[in-house]
Amino acid sequence: MRNSMEKKKKLPIGISDFKEVIEYGYYYFDKTKFIENILEERSKVKLFTRPRRFGKTLNMSMLKYFFDVKNKEENRKLFENLEISRSEYFEEQGNYPVISISFRNYDEENWEEGFKRIKTTIANAYAEHKILMDNLDKRELEKFESIWLEKDEGDWKNSLRNLVQYLYEYYGKKVVVLIDEYDQPIIDSYIKGYYDKVISFFKSFYGLVLKDNEYLEMGVMTGILRVAKENIFSGLNNLKVHTILDDKFTEYFGVVETEVVQALEDFELEYELDDVQKWYNGYLFGDKKVYNPWSIINFLSDKKLRPYWVNTSGNGLIKLYLEKLKNDIFDDFSKLLKEESIVKRINDNMTFQNLEANFSKNIWNLFFHSGYLTLTKEYDVMKKSVSIKIPNKEILEMFSEMFIEVYFEDTDNFLDMTDALKNGDIDKFRIELNKILLENTGIFDVSGVHKEQFYHGLMLGLFLMLKNEYEITSNGFAGKGRYDLLLKPKNILEEQEGIIFELKILNIDNSKLNLEEIHKKLKNECEIALKQIEEKEYASVLRNAGIEKVLKIGIAFYGKEFEVKFERE
Repeated sequence: MRNSMEKKKKLPIGISDFKEVIEYGYYYFDKTKFIENILEERSKVKLFTRPRRFGKTLNMSMLKYFFDVKNKEENRKLFENLEISRSEYFEEQGNYPVISISFRNYDEENWEEGFKRIKTTIANAYAEHKILMDNLDKRELEKFESIWLEKDEGDWKNSLRNLVQYLYEYYGKKVVVLIDEYDQPIIDSYIKGYYDKVISFFKSFYGLVLKDNEYLEMGVMTGILRVAKENIFSGLNNLKVHTILDDKFTEYFGVVETEVVQALEDFELEYELDDVQKWYNGYLFGDKKVYNPWSIINFLSDKKLRPYWVNTSGNGLIKLYLEKLKNDIFDDFSKLLKEESIVKRINDNMTFQNLEANFSKNIWNLFFHSGYLTLTKEYDVMKKSVSIKIPNKEILEMFSEMFIEVYFEDTDNFLDMTDALKNGDIDKFRIELNKILLENTGIFDVSGVHKEQFYHGLMLGLFLMLKNEYEITSNGFAGKGRYDLLLKPKNILEEQEGIIFELKILNIDNSKLNLEEIHKKLKNECEIALKQIEEKEYASVLRNAGIEKVLKIGIAFYGKEFEVKFERE
């Protein structure tokens, strides 16, 4: 259900406090039926794993205001006219003490600083319940104050478990515990090299409060991944995990199609639906299409189609594994960037343990659960392998930039090279290409297979950087043969040149040739390339599309040496 649009609503960009969203009249996609569903789903502890910016924190804030016994009557007004107010479960409103903590902003370089951040987070939860101190005996008061004041001697591993007990004894009611982004410290520590210390702490911290706790009514956790299950949640038999493969709660995380259609109408942007789908749709969670809410809200505000989600923090783990596996996954990554699908094994049991055991297989699980890839069709649990793809243009833009950063180190040189190509300045193109080759000389110290990948990646980089202005195809048929790379301008009226590339790679024994002789051979290969473009009539596909200006380019490579020749017609 949406709020009334009698006057245009403000958009809650960067606001994840449910009370603020409702009281200040921000536009709200009503997710309050989520409350009914988690109460019907009777597991003691629930974990919801979703990608970043898919509404996890706002939902957890909503749960806090709904269940919290403090300010019960005031909070009840927040839910008037929302979906949950018409449910039989509305009687559960304001019935429980609530502890709510979040690790979503955790970003620390080492365990010492990380532990300080963790202690502050827990101490803040104690501060919210400092009224409890009036009800504690001397011994318990000392333990409470040691946490509240962030003392080193505090019993930090037991701190959340103890706070649950204090609340139960004060209110006489079991406690609801909400932990938002439970895995952020784990992911961050893994990237920065102190994972074992974080796991050691959280194994006790989470286990003590969630396992066999007689004072716990319900625990709800959110995160990005089901990481470290084998360590943190071992023995926790009352845990129910809901991932993006589970469609039971899909509509409550993210924005579904009907909500997007309504929002576009409300903001008088309904004519943009097709483009919005290309940019921000594409996710298939369970059997439902889902949009990224962060991107949708920002688009409604800016009215511009561009990446929003990928510019937020949180790509560190993805980039780490791309760096580790860039040679092993090159072919599959290339297919994805060409908007093709790949077939991989996907499941909801990914942990860091099995990720480390087989990087090249499990990296696809990481990409999938982090929201960078999605299913091409509804998940079938009986199938061992599924077809996955990049979900939308927004993610394609991010992966395109990341590809160039990972394989070619410097995006600026690539931008300069593609700008020169668009402007038809081949001398400038040659200079920038030379910079790229010189700065990536390490690739030429490895096997011949990876050299071939490097040149393939070079062309793919061109493909990615120019895809907004050109329709780009590689290894396509035209005239009497198959060209290497063809760039057809999308806007024919601007009279841009169509561009055809033919590549040659020299495989010779350099011990018998000096540099001058090598370049003579490279120039000869460029002539052969241009002659091939002419004789095979590759330009016919451009002329048939109404492109009158054609730039033919022959490039020949030998290690980091190359030559370029071109002709125009």
